[in-house]
Amino acid sequence: MPFHRFEGIEKKALSPHLSSGQGAIVEGEYMYFCRVSKVAGTGSQIHYHPNELMIFPVSGKINALVGQDRRVVTPGTFVHVPAYAQHQMIATEDGDMEYLYVKDRSWTVVGLDRDQVVPDKAPSVDEINEMYEDGSTESFEKDAAKAQIIVEGLNNSYYPILPSLDAPASSGRHTVWIEGERLAFGYGEIPEGFSGETTENAHEQFIYVLKGVIDAQVDDERQESGPGSIIHIPKGSKQSLSTQSGQHARYASVRAMPKLEEMLREKAAAAAAGN
Repeated sequence: MPFHRFEGIEKKALSPHLSSGQGAIVEGEYMYFCRVSKVAGTGSQIHYHPNELMIFPVSGKINALVGQDRRVVTPGTFVHVPAYAQHQMIATEDGDMEYLYVKDRSWTVVGLDRDQVVPDKAPSVDEINEMYEDGSTESFEKDAAKAQIIVEGLNNSYYPILPSLDAPASSGRHTVWIEGERLAFGYGEIPEGFSGETTENAHEQFIYVLKGVIDAQVDDERQESGPGSIIHIPKGSKQSLSTQSGQHARYASVRAMPKLEEMLREKAAAAAAGN
């Protein structure tokens, strides 16, 4: 099933011991594609995790920290959180916020406290919620000397792409890609009446429609995807993105990088050998 909406997916606390964030998750083969919401004035503690994280706000403002760089981020700016990087996302007092939140599957979506030692096994969302409810998250090993959090030496992680999601439309087909180690974040615009070619995706990709309607086809399935729609394109699938007359569209996207595919192949092979 290549087409989804977050509204039809149960929201859960992703790291209740660290954050107020509630999120709905679409699980891909190589990544978790989520939308997280936080109430005004609430957010996360400073924390880290072994996987890479891509963040793109869709409403409200984020008081964001990556490494030692703190900024207030609004819709239209992409935030890149490298694996193991110290970070924190808080909804400003202005109002509630929502943001796209995408992590690679080398770890789960569950975060680690800044002084927590990386456990041998990543807890699932259900497991961390059970642990939080019974108070056993306090049993995690804490040792700042052994924690793998990265605080210093990170380069700029903030990428302004457009001034707001209501910015004037581009005159032509427009795409921007920012490549991390394991994931790449993309922003795109499709002018009205555009007929996209059918191509085969070399890597898994998720698309989130921000504005307008995209006539999307993935293999043999087709849908007119409006704002809030999710288009999942598995690795090796054929896809096309088009628009009808009068329907300019803009979207955010994340795709898997070859490095991630290699990492997960090696991880699966090691697990199989261990059995």
